[in-house]
Amino acid sequence: MPSLNSTAPRSTDAFPWAGLLALAGAIFVSVTSEFLPTGLLPDMAGELQVSESRIGLLVTIFAGTVVISTTPLAALTRNYSRKYLVVAVLVVIAAGNIIAASAPTYEILVGARIIGGLAHGLFWAVVGAYAAHLVPKHQIGRAVAITSGGGTAAFVLGVPLGTALGHALGWRLAFAVIGVIVVLLALLVLRFLPAVDHRVTLATGEIALPMRKDRSLAGVIVLCVIIIVVMTGHNLFYTYIAPWLIGVGGFDKDSIAILLFLFGGAGAIGLVLAGLVSDRFPRAGLIVATTLVAASVLVVALFSRSQVVIVGGLVVWGMAFGGLPAMLQTRMLHTASARLRDLSAALFTTSFNFAIGFGAFAGGLVLDQVGIITLPFVDIVIIAVGVVFMLVSNVWLAARAKRSRLA
Repeated sequence: MPSLNSTAPRSTDAFPWAGLLALAGAIFVSVTSEFLPTGLLPDMAGELQVSESRIGLLVTIFAGTVVISTTPLAALTRNYSRKYLVVAVLVVIAAGNIIAASAPTYEILVGARIIGGLAHGLFWAVVGAYAAHLVPKHQIGRAVAITSGGGTAAFVLGVPLGTALGHALGWRLAFAVIGVIVVLLALLVLRFLPAVDHRVTLATGEIALPMRKDRSLAGVIVLCVIIIVVMTGHNLFYTYIAPWLIGVGGFDKDSIAILLFLFGGAGAIGLVLAGLVSDRFPRAGLIVATTLVAASVLVVALFSRSQVVIVGGLVVWGMAFGGLPAMLQTRMLHTASARLRDLSAALFTTSFNFAIGFGAFAGGLVLDQVGIITLPFVDIVIIAVGVVFMLVSNVWLAARAKRSRLA
């Protein structure tokens, strides 16, 4: 197996706050850019004279582009500087937003989203592993929690503020402003993000092995399956949470934004908790958080006539789910060997975006064929399958590691 290179961070090195906060800012604008059309859907549809479903398709096109392109682009750029690659993809993301802001037709807007998706996938393939290059292994969970804060802030603040700006001054201006902010973040990354050597050097006498023979690959694949199952279950229901809250929960349309804000705010608390437990309990913490997600959704579904219970359930759901992406990313970085970190980050991004797209698609089928009241129960079943798979795979991986040590 390849050994760690000599530039690996040491426990005595200062914690890289500036670099991690720069990454968090970059993630904030990238995620805001990805989901901005969801809040501006009616405005964009009205001006471009297309249906709202066609504007909603922009999110699917974006996610589909990420799924298809991330791993190939990560492989093609594996020998390039990680820092300057982050800067480059941020510039492309900015360009995609500027093109979207000036798009005269729906077709050009689709092209702009494809450009953004290409850059977004590569961005996450690089950024997903960057924290592990900046800190020693026992600080990975803390570092990931900080960078993941950018994604949480995008849902809590970025998308709502972008939506408000778009409603007030026009959706094109919202995309243009995001584009300018991305450029500014690229400059901050250039200034404050430390460069890292992501390549792994071989010790004297070691032989480079194909990645398919890396012993950590099995654990990486298992984790990708967990991501796909759990996140498919979550997105199957959460994509349609607004119509469920209105049609089943009996909430007024004007209260949905407040409820989603509560969900996002609780997610921020969950992210902080994830940073505290991810390094010490990477497997147990993930199982507990995922089980809590299923339990809170079950409470919401069973007590759908009580708005007080629904609000409480949403807060617990948001808190439990808020830490899941960071926990999954931390476990991925702990699982993957140093030489597989960049590939594992690409697979992580691909798995997440596949689950987002497939979960929304499957939820739509359930909605049309069975009815909206069924969505949370299907969500619970899928997540429960994910928890069982976690337990079984943990036993299998532990036994596999024991056999490897005895060999």
